[in-house]
Amino acid sequence: MDDQHFIKEALALAAQGLGQVSPNPMVGAVIVKDGEIVGRGFHRFLDRRHAEVVAIEEAGARARGATMYTNLEPCSHFGRTPPCTEAIINAGIVRVVSAMRDPNPKVLGRGFEQLRGAGIEVSVGLGEKESLKLNEVFVTYFAKSRPFVHLKTAMSLDGRIATRTGDTQWITGEPARQAVQELRHRYDAILVGIVTALADNPALTYRGNLTRHKPLIRIILDSKLRLPLHSRLAQTTAEAPVWVFTAADQPEIPLDERKSEKREQLEKLGVRVIDVPTMPNPESGEPRIDLRAVLTELAADKVTSVMVEGGAEVAGSFLTAKLIDKATFFIAPVLIGGRAAISALGGDGFATLNDAPRLLNVEVKHVGRDVMITGYPPA
Repeated sequence: MDDQHFIKEALALAAQGLGQVSPNPMVGAVIVKDGEIVGRGFHRFLDRRHAEVVAIEEAGARARGATMYTNLEPCSHFGRTPPCTEAIINAGIVRVVSAMRDPNPKVLGRGFEQLRGAGIEVSVGLGEKESLKLNEVFVTYFAKSRPFVHLKTAMSLDGRIATRTGDTQWITGEPARQAVQELRHRYDAILVGIVTALADNPALTYRGNLTRHKPLIRIILDSKLRLPLHSRLAQTTAEAPVWVFTAADQPEIPLDERKSEKREQLEKLGVRVIDVPTMPNPESGEPRIDLRAVLTELAADKVTSVMVEGGAEVAGSFLTAKLIDKATFFIAPVLIGGRAAISALGGDGFATLNDAPRLLNVEVKHVGRDVMITGYPPA
């Protein structure tokens, strides 16, 4: 067996940490001695040990003189645990094969330097493409200083998310709805606009069977604090956090006492209300929440990933602001029609087809009777 085989083993182990590592990366480690795997490990946040340490502990004395394969550079700094580089050196491992450097500025090549300084042979780059995709959330968080944003929508074949009367349930079938739960499992937070919250009164919870190490944060963009106190969101803060982003008071606008009172009532229910700046809507001139400011606040709270689920205006605004990192569309074989039916994407849109992003690395698969299309807007 060769290096390629063992790197694939490390990647497969790392993937077992899906939904269980944020804000950390998914990491797998395999220790090989004389062509045989003698230690395996993957990271889970609630288990403070990193993948490399778990693998070393399993290998025991057999780690001496062995090769370690890992999908990400071993950490070289003290965090919740001591540096993994120290554990590797002390275990007597003589070679490390790693897919990629750690984008965290606290590491970023220093781990490899420490290993080489201790006389360990280091090889980097094998399986890098697969590792980058596996940890796309972690990489984006450090590269862009904001959460990874995944746009998800379910629509009819003619691009509608609701009929002219506002009927939305259900456009897609049960298999597609289950696939959405699997997507939610991967993310720290789910985000909708207040129009969706008012129209659908959603719970926005994770209803799958996979393990999470922390609850899904439910985010509502609500510039005027219109979220009803009796809504499912406001009444279920004990089950999962609810964060409402609202427009910060502007110096030229008198303090709205009703808004202040509503804020207090929401906070008593456990809703976290966060003030962010606004920016004028190019069409109406009305202030709307600055999406970049929202993402900056989330990043400061170590929220590394957000799934944007609606509605059309919110989705379109994220798109035209070029804040979408990944997009998934569930398309049902149903035709809704009607001028007043709601399109999947609102907002300002693009003036020309040359401006409109064409998704890259597109994947298409059937989910029941529906089609799931996933791709990445150009950087």
